[in-house]
Amino acid sequence: MKIKAAYADGTAPELTITEATLAEPQANEVLIKLVATGICHTDTAGRDGQTTPLPVVLGHEGAGIVEKVGQSVTTVRPGDHVVLSFSYCGHCANCLAGHPGMCLHFNELNFGGKNYDGSHRLHLADGRPLSTFFGQSSFATYAVADEHSVVKVTDDVDLRLLGPLGCGIQTDAGTVLNYLNPRADDTIIVFGTGAVGLSAMMAAKLAGMSHIIAVDIFDNRLALAQELGATEAINSRTEDLATALKAILPQGADYTIDTTGVPTVVKEAVHALRPGGECVALGMGGEVTFNLMDDLLAEAKKISGLVEGDAIPQIFIPQLITYYQQGRFPFDKLIKFFDFDHINDGFAASKDGSVLKPVVTFD
Repeated sequence: MKIKAAYADGTAPELTITEATLAEPQANEVLIKLVATGICHTDTAGRDGQTTPLPVVLGHEGAGIVEKVGQSVTTVRPGDHVVLSFSYCGHCANCLAGHPGMCLHFNELNFGGKNYDGSHRLHLADGRPLSTFFGQSSFATYAVADEHSVVKVTDDVDLRLLGPLGCGIQTDAGTVLNYLNPRADDTIIVFGTGAVGLSAMMAAKLAGMSHIIAVDIFDNRLALAQELGATEAINSRTEDLATALKAILPQGADYTIDTTGVPTVVKEAVHALRPGGECVALGMGGEVTFNLMDDLLAEAKKISGLVEGDAIPQIFIPQLITYYQQGRFPFDKLIKFFDFDHINDGFAASKDGSVLKPVVTFD
């Protein structure tokens, strides 16, 4: 079928909207008419050729309505509202153990540019193949995705809001609720108050953590952090960070999360831990060097990397929607909508920080 899609080919700094051809869904696949798709830093990295073969149709936080299903699909049917999440095989040891974000085939399925069977489902009008992104490529009017990537959701919430639950917000909230699974009296420091950090803080509030400390250099973001769940906020540009943190948590925090990817900030996140504490690194950044004895071994501190919040999307995304409906997870406060034709404005707003979570909508 003919669709409109936004793709990157490395020849321009922005995405190009063009006509493309989308193959029919296979037996294990679902055809979705997109309603909206979130934009995040991972899309920017893909646009710039850092993760996926070019040319590529990006988009990995899609939400839409099922139009057609393959003959072996049983979890959704035409007319269902769905969120599209990351791609996973479903049969490797980690998937079978309930950790699809650690799928042994994660990189090839999400960044390899091809379907699981090695084919391309997307082509330009001249026949050139387009790489698929995260198994969905949802910067398009329609997408085809494996059943594993499709999550049925309630139809009584604005579907335009829900796409970011498929990756970015799921990652951050899941890091707290699924991976760290804190006790009510535990403490956490979140470095960076973009959409990632704010989602983590909303989740920490849901978990009832006793201290939820936001660290950033922008007062307006710190104010929003306190509105959404932070118990304390520190501007590390105007305050001495170590002194301010020690005044709140003399022994250090049970957990820290870095969302910035800035090497110096990652080291600060480790230093801010109590003995035995754990730092989870979520930001995409550069190389970080530690003194194993002084920074980690001497106080039994840990640092972990994590993707997709150790979530099973089909379970966790509906949970987040329930929390939203209860007024306990107001992620809609992060979102601003952009028409598909103005998708590059959404990327620009994400880059300059004027919008925390841009979402493109389709007519």
